[in-house]
Amino acid sequence: MLGVALTLFALAALGGATMAVLRLRGMTRPPLWLAIAHGALALTGLGFLGYEAANTVLGTLALAGSAAMVLAALGGATLFFGFHLRGKALPIPFVLGHGLIALTGFVLLAMYHYKAHEWGLRP
Repeated sequence: MLGVALTLFALAALGGATMAVLRLRGMTRPPLWLAIAHGALALTGLGFLGYEAANTVLGTLALAGSAAMVLAALGGATLFFGFHLRGKALPIPFVLGHGLIALTGFVLLAMYHYKAHEWGLRP
């Protein structure tokens, strides 16, 4: 299930990167459909990650990655409900911070999934 979660997070990241570029180019808010699709993919990935956590014992890297993804989800919800739906411009530092936290979580989860201990790292 972790592989499915990573795939969904990767797809969500494509939408997130697109929205970040749009914001950096001056668009105050991305299209609503793109924001909803991004959030739906990420939340579905988080659901699969939660299922994995409930049914297996996750290592340190996976737990840290999971925590980062939950934090990123909270940031994304704040961006969507606190700014986007209220018609306010998304704050660029918040957008970049959200993306950086999500990317960190994704990398940690991918390292765990692809057996980072084989590279000499402790999972």
